[in-house]
Amino acid sequence: MAQSIKHVALVVRDYDEAIAFYCDVLGFDLLADEYQPEQYKRWVLVRLKGGTGTSLLLARANDTDQEVFVGDQSGGRVFLFLETDDFERDYETYRAGGVNFTRAPVTQPYRRVAVFSDLYGNLWDLIQFSAK
Repeated sequence: MAQSIKHVALVVRDYDEAIAFYCDVLGFDLLADEYQPEQYKRWVLVRLKGGTGTSLLLARANDTDQEVFVGDQSGGRVFLFLETDDFERDYETYRAGGVNFTRAPVTQPYRRVAVFSDLYGNLWDLIQFSAK
């Protein structure tokens, strides 16, 4: 049996501002933006440019119960891990685009990593693993 995680839902405040951040700032591809009239919502998928793996489902908070999780999907821990093949390139590109890095880059024997927050405050690792 072959399985994979296809989408990860990310609760957002607004579809369009989330699309702008993920696509225009982080360089993700917009895979789908389809209105779902029966549920009064949109099906919005983004994925790393050229990627073939898991995509993010940008899911607008529907009510006040969901709104409290915008920006705090994982209780203040790093939530998502963005692996790169060129840490310095992406770090400098993101900084130039206004991405807020909450922890400066560090180099460890197995990786180079820095923590950034998305437009809502969810924490991400930008990470390049060392060659084995």
